[in-house]
Amino acid sequence: MLLNGIRGFCMAMADSVPGVSGGTIAFLLGFYDEFINSLNDLMGKDNARRKQAFFFLFKLGVGWVAGFCLSVLVLSGLFQEHIYEISSVFMGLTFFAVPMVIREEKDSIRGRYGNLVFTVLGIGLVFCISYFNPAGGQGINVSVEHLSMGLMAYVFLTAMVAITAMVLPGISGSTLLLIFGIYVPIIGAVKELLHMNLNYVPILFVFGMGVITGIVGIIKIIKMCLERYRSQTIYAILGLMIGSLYAITKGPTTLDVPMEPLGLQTFSILFFLLGGLILAGLELLKTRLEK
Repeated sequence: MLLNGIRGFCMAMADSVPGVSGGTIAFLLGFYDEFINSLNDLMGKDNARRKQAFFFLFKLGVGWVAGFCLSVLVLSGLFQEHIYEISSVFMGLTFFAVPMVIREEKDSIRGRYGNLVFTVLGIGLVFCISYFNPAGGQGINVSVEHLSMGLMAYVFLTAMVAITAMVLPGISGSTLLLIFGIYVPIIGAVKELLHMNLNYVPILFVFGMGVITGIVGIIKIIKMCLERYRSQTIYAILGLMIGSLYAITKGPTTLDVPMEPLGLQTFSILFFLLGGLILAGLELLKTRLEK
């Protein structure tokens, strides 16, 4: 229970910030395949495997909820007040995760360099989404008095896409929320709900339904890709991670009062290196857990 609670806690800390995904953390901590198989078994017809999967995911979930709530309470204020420092941390998390994934999957990618085309496609996909997204440079208000059918449909579809990224090791779902301009609004909505402000319940319900729909729709595809096309999938994941470095620079433009993108003048090397130290700590934690 403690082991899987810690794993879930670490996944939540990653899922709640743009950068690496919770799937990447599961990958780096060595339980990603068990995580994917459990999600798949939970939707299967074998009762014994479904029960085993439920208890495994429940233990992860307890840690995930604790980590996510703690992260949201801290991040919501920090993101508004120290956007460039936090974005620099996100850059560090993503940058230093790339060689870690390469090392973990060296047997899958070594000698298959023709699959680099999938890396290029991954980079291009994230760049295009970041550059052409309809919410770029706009602050979005998601409280109940500002809701519309168009906004709810937008949040639902974005949640579906984001949860796909959270499950995959690679680009963070939070990075996609950042790209689409609803990261700060959703984090703020969760914080308001934790303070018993019910004005944000409708949009969080819509977001939650999008998450559930995304999981049900994508998990079997992810499992198939990792089993049959692992090399191509890993190369694509690396492309998504590299492309997300550009997406993170756009984070400041999604605030309620949009700010300039992260640039050389506002980039913090110290906070960038802090992102690397966080990943080094996770690597140490993996070693300890394995012992």
